[in-house]
Amino acid sequence: MIRGRWPRLGVPLLLAFLALIDLRTELQLLWDHFTWTSLSYLPASHPLALAVLLLLPSLLRRYR
Repeated sequence: MIRGRWPRLGVPLLLAFLALIDLRTELQLLWDHFTWTSLSYLPASHPLALAVLLLLPSLLRRYR
């Protein structure tokens, strides 16, 4: 089994990468045309991706 720092950090970084890919379209829309409505739509349409990004610091500390 591979041991070391990078394999353990790979899990939270992979989750963050996948969350950003999921939010890519919404973030592009926000960047081009920001409205409060589109900002409020983001958590309702992508709750898991938002939760992963909000909990990323905790995940990084846990897998360190």
